[in-house]
Amino acid sequence: MKATSLPLLLLACWSNSVFMSSAQALPPPEDIPEEILRTEMITEGRSPLTGEALTAAEYAQLQEQLQTTDVQLVPENLQQLIFLLQIRRLLKPLVPILP
Repeated sequence: MKATSLPLLLLACWSNSVFMSSAQALPPPEDIPEEILRTEMITEGRSPLTGEALTAAEYAQLQEQLQTTDVQLVPENLQQLIFLLQIRRLLKPLVPILP
């Protein structure tokens, strides 16, 4: 037996033990596979406004209500302030004396 065959033999034994220990990394049999979970029907949802749990009917009703009504998320005075800040940001490179 040559001296180079000993490291190869040790490498083969080590790699075999690595592959045997990787089988322990499998999920437990009681876990539901992802493919099945993806096909499940979602029967509840969360409100995009408050985050509370809703049934499917309540969620659909809320979505329809949000589409039909004009919900103003930002108050009028804040919208005006944001608009003025955007104008200031555009003018600042042109007029260096702006604070």
